[in-house]
Amino acid sequence: MGEQIDMSVELAGVTLKNPVAVASGAFGFGREYGQFFDLSQLGAICCKGLTLHPREGNPPPRIAETPMGMLNSVGLQNPGVDAFIRDELPFLRQYDVKIIANISGNTPEEYGVMCEKLSDAGVDMIEVNISCPNVKAGGLAYGTRPDLAAEVTREAKRHSAVPVMVKLSPNVTNVAEIARAAEDAGADALSLINTLRGMRIDVNTRRPILKMNTGGLSGPAVLPVAVRMVWETAGAVSLPILGMGGVSTGEDAAQLMLAGASAVAVGSALFADPWTPLKVRDGLMEIAVRQGLSAVRALTGGVRPW
Repeated sequence: MGEQIDMSVELAGVTLKNPVAVASGAFGFGREYGQFFDLSQLGAICCKGLTLHPREGNPPPRIAETPMGMLNSVGLQNPGVDAFIRDELPFLRQYDVKIIANISGNTPEEYGVMCEKLSDAGVDMIEVNISCPNVKAGGLAYGTRPDLAAEVTREAKRHSAVPVMVKLSPNVTNVAEIARAAEDAGADALSLINTLRGMRIDVNTRRPILKMNTGGLSGPAVLPVAVRMVWETAGAVSLPILGMGGVSTGEDAAQLMLAGASAVAVGSALFADPWTPLKVRDGLMEIAVRQGLSAVRALTGGVRPW
């Protein structure tokens, strides 16, 4: 029955065979998960966040469980953009799946250099993570100020030959304002939400559980925040949205699509069940069948106002 459903979606001119991607940071570069299923079954892979130079990340402990989720302060541990292009991209290119490179920089210039390298290397899209400290602006995160978000977006667009998707921080008062700044600066798509800042304390030792004190909260607990922010963003801009945050079922994904997302990404749920993205894909198909849709993309923006 589901064979009649068109599962393909468009994201900034890139056609995904289905609307389910895997979120940056949760999937590494796909090697481990490739032992569980054929990566070609995914719509897209958002690779682990890359920086211009290799990073060792933060000292442990850097992962902590929370009710309905987890905290992480991994600190962008990665081999650097050149090693990714040399060692990981050829492996990923074996599969029929769209490759989205995620990048973080300390300065706009770093983002530009990475965009040039990665688009020359032939990734399908670049996800620009603007939730990182901005060294030039005294430690402010690019993602919390419209002017800084726009500056990074412009620099990325200047140096990229492939679509640029800007990943928004949820740790802001007005996400629509940041979204509009990225759109005005030329972004081709937006992804949201990134993790929410959180903290846990061991009451016996009185120390924070994480060595860096705070970390990023993800998992089912953040889904309602993600749905709200995708809805607000979709109402403020005309860009396609990759929605993420707490997705573990087809219904979760459908909520984000109804709120305005063109596609969705699965993150933390992968740690509990590596097959989650395929279950989400099948769940979306079942919802489309049940609702008599001929294409799953008909869900996008379909929320009905009261």
